[in-house]
Amino acid sequence: MTVDASRRETYEAGLAVRKEVVGEQYVERALANATDFSAPMQDLVTEYCWGAVWTRPGLTRSTRSLINLAMLTALNRPTEFATHVRGALTNGVTTDEIREVLLQTAVYVGVPAALESFRIAERVIAEAGDE
Repeated sequence: MTVDASRRETYEAGLAVRKEVVGEQYVERALANATDFSAPMQDLVTEYCWGAVWTRPGLTRSTRSLINLAMLTALNRPTEFATHVRGALTNGVTTDEIREVLLQTAVYVGVPAALESFRIAERVIAEAGDE
């Protein structure tokens, strides 16, 4: 198998996981809206984040989701945080678990960041309940 074939397999596996976690429409829209400038980033995210990491057997998807919520709160990345709240719900994470992760982030990364994540999570959870 060549490096290109191996990378293509990793990309395809990542694409499948990405669609399962954050939704096919979301992923298709992100790929369709990619420009010549941003398309390589979409490829990298799909292959590296979703294909090389999310497909690993060492952690469950729900655990990966909870870790992402904590890290994205710490990094104060609200757009990605909202996407990963949706993904966490898809992966079976409960609203109680999301709340507990955010309470813990308040202690370790700061109350302002956690408050913003609480606001976003509450909105996304409400929207998910309306679907």
